[in-house]
Amino acid sequence: MKNKNIIALSVVLSLFLANGAFPAAYAKDNDGDNDAQKKEVRKIVVLEPGVDLEKTEQTIKIKHKNARTKKLDLVNGLAVAVDDEESASALSKEEGVKRVEDDVVVQTLAVTENLKVRGGSQPSEGLPWGVGRIQADLIWPTGNTADPIKVAVIDTGISTSHQDLFGNIKGGYNAIDPSRSYNDDNGHGSHVAGIVAAVDNSIGVIGAAPAADLYAVKVLNRRGSGYVSDVIEGIQWAIANDMDVINMSLGSNYDIASLRDAVIAAYNSGIVITAAAGNDGAAVDYPGAYPEVLAVGATDYGNNIASFSSRGPEVDLVAPGVSIFSTYKGSWYATMSGTSMAAPHVAGAAALLLNSPVGFYDFNGNGAWDPAEVYQKLEDTASDLGVMVNAYNAVNW
Repeated sequence: MKNKNIIALSVVLSLFLANGAFPAAYAKDNDGDNDAQKKEVRKIVVLEPGVDLEKTEQTIKIKHKNARTKKLDLVNGLAVAVDDEESASALSKEEGVKRVEDDVVVQTLAVTENLKVRGGSQPSEGLPWGVGRIQADLIWPTGNTADPIKVAVIDTGISTSHQDLFGNIKGGYNAIDPSRSYNDDNGHGSHVAGIVAAVDNSIGVIGAAPAADLYAVKVLNRRGSGYVSDVIEGIQWAIANDMDVINMSLGSNYDIASLRDAVIAAYNSGIVITAAAGNDGAAVDYPGAYPEVLAVGATDYGNNIASFSSRGPEVDLVAPGVSIFSTYKGSWYATMSGTSMAAPHVAGAAALLLNSPVGFYDFNGNGAWDPAEVYQKLEDTASDLGVMVNAYNAVNW
């Protein structure tokens, strides 16, 4: 999926008319400041097939007095935090270890200097320009509002008290500290969730898939940063809980094999995965760069690629990502920019598509959508950048 020309997600209408956790003491490190202010060293230890995960975990704790661990069953590994580099180097010498990787920091992919928060009285409901631009609103009169498609927002959590969100929030998980709430203490995840599936009511905004079920998977802290091990655990939760779509408006510059393994597992389980391409110009961030993921770049109101948006062959689609008005933490709303905002437009479009007949895109003949079929349909029916949408072709394609 990564060798295609960049195409814009602007003709969603045609898709349908054309046919183990850390203990709480460990988790506190990721609930506030990130690891740049800590002396500990964090690693992911992946074991050979058949090696006893429980036994290895106990061995590490015995040999390294202050080691803190959590199981990552999905990749047959452990996330381990030790006191120093010497202890970290020793992890690779444990019997049955396949590889040791850095547990790198991941972060939200919004352009924070463009943040504008609105509090006070609730605004009357309006159609956000991005949702209108992908023509999702033209699908709703057919009765398709993506009910009951399940969308996991792997992010900073979702505001559980927001009037424009709580009706669609069906559950979630806090991978940082499972004993705590998945409520959003940053705002980014709530903004993303609103783009996907803000409720159709009389206030605020409406999401691209306004009846989709939202699941808040909190892997990033109040500062919008976290660790790749928590993202892996979040993906693990999404697989175990039968999600249909995963959106990850987050990333890092590092290709971590364990993250790729988790993404492959989700893809093979039938989950559509959308991710922000990044705001780094030429480079596409991970996990967006993986071929199992739809990497989404950002466009502005004039259908131009946003100046900050990552480019390159790994970008599969582009969608609105500049000055997007959506829900925020608490009961607030905010205007934000970034590929973080572009990806959930595609997640919402995918949810609508999954709620429609597969038709002749049923390449494997099983009568249901699988990720490869969804990706192909989204790409085939998008408009090339700079080409005006053709409603006739959209309806009769």
